[in-house]
Amino acid sequence: MAEQVRVKAMMPPGHVRTPAYLRGKTGVIERRLGVFGNPEELAYGRRDDRRELLRVRFSMAEIWGDAAERPDDTLDAEIFAHWLEPVKG
Repeated sequence: MAEQVRVKAMMPPGHVRTPAYLRGKTGVIERRLGVFGNPEELAYGRRDDRRELLRVRFSMAEIWGDAAERPDDTLDAEIFAHWLEPVKG
């Protein structure tokens, strides 16, 4: 079974790479992509912050609710691990 995660519903100031429309939404990890420099820190010249990057799959129904034209279609987004929290059973 695929691992479910929720994008944290944070609204921090500064250079943020996680789309606002995905915050608070639940998806499944499609794959783990490796460890990369965190662009939220790289934007400020800080190069020592490396984080795991994951590809997360969301249904259109999860993202747009009743307004989804094709609820079963999916969207994949690459999101750093510090933005994700596990969804408990």
